[in-house]
Amino acid sequence: MARLFGTDGVRGTANTELTPELAYKLGRAAAQYFGREVARPKIIIGQDTRLSGDMLAYALAAGVCSAGGDAHMLGVICTPAVSYLTEQVHANAGVVISASHNPFEDNGIKFFAHNGYKLPDMVEDEIEAIVRKPIDYAQAPSGSSLGRIVRETGLEEMYIRHILSTAPCKLNGLKVVIDCANGANSRVAPTILRLLGAEVIPVFNEPNGININNGCGSTHLDALRMKVIEYGANAGIANDGDADRCLAVDEKGQDLDGDQIMMILGQELMRRKKLKDNMLVVTVMSNIGLHKAFHEIGGRTCKTKVGDRYVLEEMLKHGYGLGGEQSGHIIFSEFAKTGDGILTAVQLLCTMVRNNQRLSEMAKLMTRYPQTLVNVRVKDKNGWEENEAIKAVVKKYTEEMGDNGQILVRASGTEPLIRIMAEGPNQLVLETIAEAIAKVVRAELA
Repeated sequence: MARLFGTDGVRGTANTELTPELAYKLGRAAAQYFGREVARPKIIIGQDTRLSGDMLAYALAAGVCSAGGDAHMLGVICTPAVSYLTEQVHANAGVVISASHNPFEDNGIKFFAHNGYKLPDMVEDEIEAIVRKPIDYAQAPSGSSLGRIVRETGLEEMYIRHILSTAPCKLNGLKVVIDCANGANSRVAPTILRLLGAEVIPVFNEPNGININNGCGSTHLDALRMKVIEYGANAGIANDGDADRCLAVDEKGQDLDGDQIMMILGQELMRRKKLKDNMLVVTVMSNIGLHKAFHEIGGRTCKTKVGDRYVLEEMLKHGYGLGGEQSGHIIFSEFAKTGDGILTAVQLLCTMVRNNQRLSEMAKLMTRYPQTLVNVRVKDKNGWEENEAIKAVVKKYTEEMGDNGQILVRASGTEPLIRIMAEGPNQLVLETIAEAIAKVVRAELA
């Protein structure tokens, strides 16, 4: 039986795979698990702007209440805000209804512990075990033991004040285009940048339930590039649907990925003696160019598996201050316990101001080696690592590339995909290699 939780919670097509019934069971299981040490667990629930968000949020809340917990509804709010607020309001757990950068048809449910951190695999497995057990309503709470639904107001302002407090300077004089992905930060992100003094041009900030991530946000930068050039902006910022990612566009319309942003921010922290051991925590997907450039300025890097939870685990284990993913999940352990798109944007823009440099100049700190990514949709992504044909073709091309590149094959944590990434100095060679591996994966698994 496939594991219910992926790398970022439970994901699926809303109402067919991720059903209200499953949301109810997850809410009930969460209240039972987090209610082991308290009589009435407090669980806060936020959501992004997807059409299915209300359906799933209230189904989950019903499950919480049926197990004797109180469900505090935050409404539309970004993932990092839920992480921050869970600890601040002394909740026993936080929940976000979101599928992040996925299209609106999908949705997801992810949990935070009382301290604002994502749950470790072991806790997710315990919640999943409760979900899979038949519900014994004969032993269920009743009467005054049932939980309540509480509609919260004003908590978003707490998060805004927190982000403002992290800014080391004002952004006066900067013109910034912010792509809100028609998602959870459509109101908050422009507000924060304006309060810091920037001239803000918000785009894709009119969510209607079905336009989240549609041709916009951190996975679709073309429109942002054009807007930056059109308005003569100093920078463009792109969040995704739940605003835990940040990518950027410089004043010339050239994009910066998470690796480049981490390079800029890592150098700034090193310069100010605020990066422990000069260490930057990244994943196996990070570009070779980042490792080389960061080492050249005296920094160090370490790699984790793909997923911001694994980056965070490594950071917490050693007390490191900065880490993230090429996709734009960037974690500042001083200020946040998960990736935070608007926090990252504020730190990046403040670095521009403090150093009086254009974003295009700072982006030159590292050279991006060409990368090719091929996604192969498969019937079953589980157990692919044991496929002999796939292992053989990966080994063949890994040996051919040697130290001049890398090949990474992995299963998506959120979709039925096998992702094939090839990196090295020659784009045409990379495309040939990636497609050759993809051909074998299709033959074996599609």
